[in-house]
Amino acid sequence: MSDFQNQLLKGEKILWTGRPAQGVLLTSRDWFLVPFSLFWCGFAFFWEGMVASSPKSPDFMKLFGIPFVLIGLYFVAGRFFVDAWVRGGLRYAVTNKRALISRTKPFAKFSAMNLRQAQEIALTMRSDGRGTIRFGAQPTIWAQNNGFAYMTPSLDPVMQFIAIDDAQKVYRLVQQAAQEGEE
Repeated sequence: MSDFQNQLLKGEKILWTGRPAQGVLLTSRDWFLVPFSLFWCGFAFFWEGMVASSPKSPDFMKLFGIPFVLIGLYFVAGRFFVDAWVRGGLRYAVTNKRALISRTKPFAKFSAMNLRQAQEIALTMRSDGRGTIRFGAQPTIWAQNNGFAYMTPSLDPVMQFIAIDDAQKVYRLVQQAAQEGEE
């Protein structure tokens, strides 16, 4: 709660605070990303191995494959560790007016969204009650300016409460706060 006390507006009170699940987290996106990342990384290593082992390969071609190997390694494993690291510094809150997110790493950032102005509030839940509440539309993998957000949920520019416990309860609280704010 103390993460948010200095950020509250006049008349605003905290209704809920929470944190995302910690550690490595698999999402529905990984049904596509895991096979794709293994293919990418495998091909990048194959390319680099073939070029490096050929005595007639120009030095430029040997260097050309290195970024693709590094991207492949991020696809396969790095994105999970970056996401876990960023989620380790996330705190969430719902007030009677806004959704709040405080991030301490890798760069400190505070985000707030007026619940009355949210165009879309979506809930994605798992059978164990853990879920994600998104305060905006889900981008597709082909969206421009998406960067690493599709592969690394905690870096998504759309505000979201990622993998929170009792997601249905928090979602109802958000909906109730949004409706009361309209009255």
